[in-house]
Amino acid sequence: MARRRPRYSGTHPRRFEERYKEHAPARHAAHTAHLRAKGRTPASTHVPVLLQEVLEHLAPRPGGVLVDCTLGYGGHARALLERITATDDAALLVRARLIGLDVDGVELPRTVERLRADFGEALRPRRMRFAGIAKALALEGIASVDGILADLGVSSMQLDDPARGFSAKHDGPLDLRMDDRLARTGADLVNSMGEAELAAALRELADEPDAEAIARAIVERRSARPLARTVELAKLVLEAKGLPRGGARRALPDSRRARAVHPAARTFQALRMRVNDEPGNLRELLRIAPGLLAPSGRFVVVSFHRGEDRLVKESFRAGLAAGLYSSVASAPIRPSREELRANPRASPARLRFAVRAAPSRGPVA
Repeated sequence: MARRRPRYSGTHPRRFEERYKEHAPARHAAHTAHLRAKGRTPASTHVPVLLQEVLEHLAPRPGGVLVDCTLGYGGHARALLERITATDDAALLVRARLIGLDVDGVELPRTVERLRADFGEALRPRRMRFAGIAKALALEGIASVDGILADLGVSSMQLDDPARGFSAKHDGPLDLRMDDRLARTGADLVNSMGEAELAAALRELADEPDAEAIARAIVERRSARPLARTVELAKLVLEAKGLPRGGARRALPDSRRARAVHPAARTFQALRMRVNDEPGNLRELLRIAPGLLAPSGRFVVVSFHRGEDRLVKESFRAGLAAGLYSSVASAPIRPSREELRANPRASPARLRFAVRAAPSRGPVA
């Protein structure tokens, strides 16, 4: 018997679990295309950002060995796998591998199932933080790779699922964990950090201009009862900013309202980055990546925050000065107007690349 669609009031589903067409994009291709044309991302999918730029600067070749540090929905991974397996040479096909890393135990199995159906064992998934990239390569018996990609953004599936707690727009538990094996949730963090520490995190990890006011409001509110839901925190941020519920979004026309950034988005971003130790993870990857790249191997990082981009820029420039890299991006590469029209969530993306230098042979006798 066919499974009935979820019941919902009105003419269009509003809640995440009601969007039955979006959760089965292959069966509802016309609906998916309609949403894409409006610049929206279906709830169970994700649009890879700066895809053409990633391919240009990672330069995957048939038989290549690559690492995708954040496998996610597999958009970048699919394009990379298509290129490294595009050969009839048996030896190159055997060599071609994409090591896909991710900590998300919900989305990783789904992505692996989709990609394995088309590329088989060329995809080598590992559920681990990308700071553990050296361990992943050791487990595969690989000494060096031709390229490393790290897309530091949150996937649309994570943002849109209220149960994950990543978005200020949806009611759900204040979780914020990429990896459900972590002991500490966003609620644990927001209810335990000191006021000064909270304000510093909001400033440094999200460029939040009202960091002190928001931190003060959080500490005052949790003294009465702990914060546990996303809507509680979002409402508190609006109050701390002196905004009505809905903020400035209410004044926008309908065509722009769906794309507008929620005033609490920076607060959620900062807490998510602290819960998952994203800055520490990135610093470790930047430190060890040069030693894992083959000569002329390429390292591409897509960041979504000025603090992340600054870490990447400083690491790449230091590597260039030390002779680890032969060239690095002189400036961040941003999405084109065409990409932003199709995928507004790509707006903060910045891409930087570095090319591994050949090892020094020393002085000639």
